Amino acid sequence: MAPMEAMSGGNGVKVTLRTQLFIGNEFVDAESGKTFEVVNPATEETLAMVAEGDKADVEKAVSKARKAFETEWGNEASPAFRAKCMNKLAAILEEHKDEMATIETLDNGKPYAETSNADLPLAISHLRYYAGWADKITGQTFADNDQFVYTRKEPVGVVAAVIPWNFPLLMCAWKLGPCLAAGCCIIVKPAEQTPLSVLRLMDFVKEAGFPSGVIQVIPGYGPTAGGALAEHMDIDKIAFTGSVTVGKIILAASAKSNLKKVTLELGGKSPLVVFEDADLDEAVDISHMGIFFNQGEVCTAASRCFVHESVYDAFLEKAAAKATARADAVGDPFAEATAQGAQVSSEQFDTIMKYIDIGKKEGAKLVAGGGRAQNKGYFVQPTIFADVQAGMKIHDEEIFGPVLSVIKFTDLDDAIKKSNNSTYGLAAAVVTKDINKALKVAHSVKAGTVWVNTYHQYLDHVPFGGFKQSGLGREKGYDAIENYLEVKSVYVNYKK
Repeated sequence: MAPMEAMSGGNGVKVTLRTQLFIGNEFVDAESGKTFEVVNPATEETLAMVAEGDKADVEKAVSKARKAFETEWGNEASPAFRAKCMNKLAAILEEHKDEMATIETLDNGKPYAETSNADLPLAISHLRYYAGWADKITGQTFADNDQFVYTRKEPVGVVAAVIPWNFPLLMCAWKLGPCLAAGCCIIVKPAEQTPLSVLRLMDFVKEAGFPSGVIQVIPGYGPTAGGALAEHMDIDKIAFTGSVTVGKIILAASAKSNLKKVTLELGGKSPLVVFEDADLDEAVDISHMGIFFNQGEVCTAASRCFVHESVYDAFLEKAAAKATARADAVGDPFAEATAQGAQVSSEQFDTIMKYIDIGKKEGAKLVAGGGRAQNKGYFVQPTIFADVQAGMKIHDEEIFGPVLSVIKFTDLDDAIKKSNNSTYGLAAAVVTKDINKALKVAHSVKAGTVWVNTYHQYLDHVPFGGFKQSGLGREKGYDAIENYLEVKSVYVNYKK
């Protein structure tokens, strides 16, 4: 297998594709010699054959991570050194941002305008934010007449991160930032659909001066590579972003192995509530950003839109017209006019189309889209259903695609009740000119993030995570660092 491949994206930018595992600061083949295919979802053509890691490779990586943690990282590396490496990594990533954005678009199918203006800047910013935290992690001191008592915040140790395919590089940065700032070593398993940007990042990891074993990458499949990480007795923590089903498997694996710490950022079925006093054009714009951004492949996607009955028909007419117009901007992710790219894989495309078919059969009214866009590639038309009821699969289940359900509500209490009628609780939003209504909804919905008159706002220093089955723990902000720390209490007896 070729260790790297060179090619150009549809924008003419030359890229390097790494195709091997990254273990001990070196690119290596999988022990089994196996590879798997990575496909460009916009063209359905093969991008690369990537090494398929499994249990044997995990063993090697964990051994090197443990050695690094105990000798060159962990408590042995100064916070200043950790921050220096992280800032250098961010700087190198910024130097290569056009290449990395191009790789992300080739691998994931999302528009280059989004990877270059959102994914890359956000990943760079995240690394820099957490570099600033490296020397600010402190314990406490406690008053006592006869003892000096204090706490230490110590890195938990070796961490596994299993990341999703919707924001590959950004989600990797979300895990790397707090983990490295805390002093932990990390083994990343990228999604098998989108490993290429994370593997290319490893060239920069080595250049940035990280010691061998601090950051490693094992591409492969969930049941094999992911399962080996989740079950490993010498991994101290696992951070996962993905589906509820897999999150529960990982939690069970922790219980059956060494009770490793687990943080989970899982799915969502987020409600957006539009009151009768809202500017409907603004509300439609917010709704469309909420559901159609990133092809609807966002855990916080506003897939359930609750609209007051008095403006329901007017909202629906405007929303359907805007979605129909958007269909003309679905296509080549490197074209400047493209607003919506390809779904990530044939499997995801088929899942979305299955849900659209189910919505029709269950009696929901299709008012926009509902079909395939383009003759080649995994493109789906922006789709809107009206007359959706609780109990329908398109209302209850996460679709992870550009499919919106629009639902009536009668009053404030009805809106809150219907919003909370979900097993998920990741995000919610409200559009209104009435601050009292806005705050009532914000404080009443069971969700980790609530937006008022906006959507998809994420700041590095603001915690992010879910209620109910949308996850455990928090990403971003200082809260995320606590996931990678242990608290040790020390009592020192002294005589006066």
